[in-house]
Amino acid sequence: MFQLFQKKQALKKSIVGINQRNAELVYQYNQRKDYKLADDKVLTKEILHQHQIACAETYAVIERMGDLLSGWQSVQHYQKIAIKPANGSGGGGIKILKKNAQNKWMSSGKKIDDSQILQHMANILMGVYSLGGRDRVLIECCIEPHPFFHEIYPAGVPDFRVILLNDVPILSMLRVPTDQSDGKANLHQGGLGIGIDMLKGELTQGYDGKSYYDSHPDSKSQIKGKKIPFWNELLLLSMETSKAFPLNYLGIDIVLDKDLGPLIMEINVRPGLGIQLVNQKGIKEAIQEHKQFSTVLS
Repeated sequence: MFQLFQKKQALKKSIVGINQRNAELVYQYNQRKDYKLADDKVLTKEILHQHQIACAETYAVIERMGDLLSGWQSVQHYQKIAIKPANGSGGGGIKILKKNAQNKWMSSGKKIDDSQILQHMANILMGVYSLGGRDRVLIECCIEPHPFFHEIYPAGVPDFRVILLNDVPILSMLRVPTDQSDGKANLHQGGLGIGIDMLKGELTQGYDGKSYYDSHPDSKSQIKGKKIPFWNELLLLSMETSKAFPLNYLGIDIVLDKDLGPLIMEINVRPGLGIQLVNQKGIKEAIQEHKQFSTVLS
């Protein structure tokens, strides 16, 4: 009991709050003029493509209302696509579309017609989901999750969040959907965060904001001790991506495609702080350990 109390006290001292994160990490290690490279998914993708970094293929970028119809028609030959706001945050405005056997578009298991899709894209352009002002529509390849994820939870697209400082990974987690999150992996939408032992490349415990789990709370699949496929490649990809951007503190979101392996989804200049509770490790402690981890990676 006393050891548990000591652990909680140590975690409390090690945790970074939002003001400290902004002052000592975001502002200290990044220049404000470079924030847009992370905030705008289109700019992010341009840099990723320029450096030939593995990421989801871009199918179309729509910037004006007058281009909505032609942009939508240009992707009709695909069987599955992802529609995103370029400046969205927290998964808002993302719509995954797949065609059924009758060649009709489906969204979250329900039929969706062209007028509904065009209205959704119009909302994106008007800035409904953006960080501010008008936005752009990004249409890209739809990820087919690696079977590893289906062993944990059979729906949605889970992703890894890796936080890096000076191009070295210091903390990471896996975000997976739940019955509550409707296929979304984002924690604030009901997704489950799973901690990662970065040296071993293993999952630790899941955290839903209230409780810790050794198994997924809905599927009951084992989490703790599960080996992560492509873990070293995933970490090296995060480091390669970090070096391509003029940002020295950032979060990188990575998915595992069943055929293509690790792919960069987006980067974040203000990565959320829930990752500390998920891992039961504060960012202060993670920073102290990052030199050791850097040595292991090299």
